[in-house]
Parts: sequence; structure tokens; C-alpha cells
Amino acid sequence: MFEGIIKKIRAIFGPKEKLTEKSSYETIYEEIEKEEKEEIHSLWNYFKISENSQAAHLSAVVGFYEWITMEDIRNKIGEFFGIEYKNERSLYPYIKTFVDLGLFETTDIGGRRKWRKKEVIIKTKSKKEDTEMGKELALLQKRVK
Repeated sequence: MFEGIIKKIRAIFGPKEKLTEKSSYETIYEEIEKEEKEEIHSLWNYFKISENSQAAHLSAVVGFYEWITMEDIRNKIGEFFGIEYKNERSLYPYIKTFVDLGLFETTDIGGRRKWRKKEVIIKTKSKKEDTEMGKELALLQKRVK
């Protein structure tokens, strides 16, 4: 018990070099972490939609900037893929799913529905592969300055 008290006193009044070195080490690394760049990605780049499915046809024909009606969607699918749907109602569940997921926007102007893709963006921070390597790099950069 007496030894524990002596260790605490030595820690308080002992040499400060190790404490300052460690604290500067941590602050340098924190500064480098703050300088890491944010990367912006669109979720549309990562979706894997089954080929030759109605969902793939819809995502290929509906754009980000132009509102498009069901008639235009059917015409574009016919032009691009050479497929004609006998019943346009078969596309509605897929469009509704995209809208419910927040991937399509919808508007109803004059009794006609129109859709367009919604840009879904995510921000990620780039991370160092090896944190120990990053810490060593931070120390070397500090020593050089």
C-alpha cells in the first residue's frame, strides 16, 4: 500500500518528458486524422441490379434531371431494349419500390405522374490501412519540422 502511494507521488512530481512526448504524439496523430479527405460517392454506382429485369430497365431509362411519364418510360424501354410490356401496370410495383426506398422522386402534376432518379450521396472518410504506420509517420513528420 505504501509503495502504491509512492508511485503516485513519483508520477505526479516525476519527470515530465515522457508525458509530453506521448501527448504530443497523440495530438499530432489527431491532427493528421482531421486532415483526412472526405470522399463523396453516389449509391447508384454500387447497386447491382439483375440484368434484363424490369428494375434494370427502369434504372437505365429514368434519368436524374428530367421528369418522365409512364408513356415515355415504355417508349424508351422499347427503343433501348426492344421490349414492349403488354400491361404498363407491371412496371408500377417496381417504380413504387424505388420511390419507397428513396431512389426515385415522384410528382403528380395535372393528374399525370412523373418520376426521376434521386441522387443519393454518401460521404466517407478515407482511412489509413495501418494505423500504426500512420502514427509513426506523424512522429517522423513532427521530428523533421
